[in-house]
Amino acid sequence: MAGTPLTDLNRPLGQHRAAAKGGQRWARLLALGACACVGLTLALLLLYVAIKRDPDGGEPVATAMIEKRAAPQPAGGAAPAAPAEPRSQSTARQLESESGVVVVRQGAEAPGAIVITVPDSDAPAKLAPAPDSRLVERTRFGTLPRIGPGGETPAQIYARPLGPPPANKPAGRIALLVGGLGISQSSTSDAIARLPGPVSFAFAPYGSELERTVQRARGDGHEVFLQVPMEPFDYPDNDPGPHTLLAGPKASENAEKLSWVLGRFTGYVGIVNFLGGRLTADEAALTPLLREIAGRGLMVIDDGSSARSLLAASAARAQIPGLKVDRVIDSVPRADAIDKELERLEALARERGIVLAAASALPVSIDRITRWSAGLEAKGIVLVPVSAARGFRNPSSTGSLR
Repeated sequence: MAGTPLTDLNRPLGQHRAAAKGGQRWARLLALGACACVGLTLALLLLYVAIKRDPDGGEPVATAMIEKRAAPQPAGGAAPAAPAEPRSQSTARQLESESGVVVVRQGAEAPGAIVITVPDSDAPAKLAPAPDSRLVERTRFGTLPRIGPGGETPAQIYARPLGPPPANKPAGRIALLVGGLGISQSSTSDAIARLPGPVSFAFAPYGSELERTVQRARGDGHEVFLQVPMEPFDYPDNDPGPHTLLAGPKASENAEKLSWVLGRFTGYVGIVNFLGGRLTADEAALTPLLREIAGRGLMVIDDGSSARSLLAASAARAQIPGLKVDRVIDSVPRADAIDKELERLEALARERGIVLAAASALPVSIDRITRWSAGLEAKGIVLVPVSAARGFRNPSSTGSLR
């Protein structure tokens, strides 16, 4: 059998064992490696579980106990003061309303927060809303003012609040009425934007969008009056416009004309004559008009344009709160002339305590009044609304109509 190649059929038994031993060693090494991988995997799993159970990852942890102790007793053994009762919600809301502070609570406009808005010290005075349902009469001429069921009057309710007294006694007070508003939109807007809140406004009955404009002025703190066109001496050459109240034979038509004028807007404190030299000098023509004004709870202002006017005196006899203007500051509509009149007002205020002045809504007048009013506080002069002037002039009267 020499030379015959060895195969599995003719190889002597037992001669293949050496090769098998090498294969077994590799198998054992592979088994050991598999065991090592399994062990490493188990170790990682155990580490993961430990970290999940202990988020501090084995860092040192300290535990402290907090005890609630009784508050210390005051000296002398007195019982501690009882905690203050929480303020009721209704009382808190009352205080907010009275002080002007606005609070937005959780769940309202700012969820999860409380927003407190404190009013600016320069914010305009808040006037009563108009129209007040107690003070209106619905007519074919529109909404006319009336005295309320409890005796409330437009002169009282619609007046600008006087506010707290100044810290120091004023050297004098000035009430200023600016008329002719509502005709020119630019002059009206300029007056509302620039003039101080205590300056009172008088609106003519012929403007457009009067109700909206008047309420904007009142929203900025200006009390308002209604100008009533009345017949001057040179009528009709000098014509105050349609619905002018006339003296003489045509005075019988005045009641209807007055109702038309009174229905032009709401929220006014009283009426002011516009021109009217002839009518205001005729007491027979004035009497029925003043009777109507008295029945509607309005104040009457004589604008001082006519030396022969009986308007304020007749109003007083009819027991209507009324005043007559002391000075018209822009009879000469020049800056230098207006400035001199304003200086004269200061002197009169110091001399008399209170002075009532009038001006027109001319651009030059608005500009000079704005500049002048900025320096009044340093001089100890206080601006007050026209409705308050009567109380300062005559302390024995019913006061500022508020």
